[in-house]
Amino acid sequence: EETHSLKTKVAAASGHTVVLVDQSDEILKKSTKGIEESLKRVTKKKFADKPEAGAEFIEKTLKNLTTSTDAVAVVHSTDLVIEAIVENQEIKNELFKRLDKFAPEHTIFASNTSSLQITQLANSTTRQDRFGGLHFFNPVPMMKLVEVIKTPMTSQKTYESLMDFSKAVGKSPVSCKDTPGFIVNRLLVPYMMEAVRLFERGDASKEDIDVAMKLGAGYPMGPFELLDYVGLDTSKYIIDGWHALEPNNPLFLPSPLLDKLVEEKKLGRKTGEGFYKYN
Repeated sequence: EETHSLKTKVAAASGHTVVLVDQSDEILKKSTKGIEESLKRVTKKKFADKPEAGAEFIEKTLKNLTTSTDAVAVVHSTDLVIEAIVENQEIKNELFKRLDKFAPEHTIFASNTSSLQITQLANSTTRQDRFGGLHFFNPVPMMKLVEVIKTPMTSQKTYESLMDFSKAVGKSPVSCKDTPGFIVNRLLVPYMMEAVRLFERGDASKEDIDVAMKLGAGYPMGPFELLDYVGLDTSKYIIDGWHALEPNNPLFLPSPLLDKLVEEKKLGRKTGEGFYKYN
């Protein structure tokens, strides 16, 4: 929900007309409030010596933004649909299938999924050539990266439009084929899982592994801190999905310790405890 509204902010702030769609007015109110607060923070820095210009920027950005709970009703007039709903194949397919019936011919569909196959999502529609991945990173206003995912059916024109849109919202796009985890997660998730296995074998403590990667590899967070930040349930969901796709790939093997923590509802920062405890 948060990424969803921050992507909206980034698009609206770069002059795009944006409709933010969610399940209830309550969620939309909360999202809009979050966008306003985020805009205020940005303008404070950006327009430090020109508060009037800052206020004008906020007003202009918010004018570009409307909200709705009816995706079908607003899809009639869109050029690009970016889906950022729950990371569940069936629910996403259902949404795309419905929107595909009502969206104009030229409308491009994109998913912000980080772990599902874009090709399978595209197959729930009749616009496989106008379908790709746009994977943003949290926190969206700060992180410059977008992974633009091209399936074997994505047309060159669609791919170029997605690259252009990413640049227009001030991001640095990289391009990747529709392969599990794309670039960042394909390297990051197995690395985090390998850290858990190292700890499970008793080779090093989690604290020392975190310190080692921060001081030895220059990473801003150690793997256990990162797992807690991402959410252990999310990490488990990703690795389980990949393990089902490629059962013989040792990089994708599940971890008994991770499974146990998720079962105990210790999911990381969001629940107050994961690999570490949080107050």
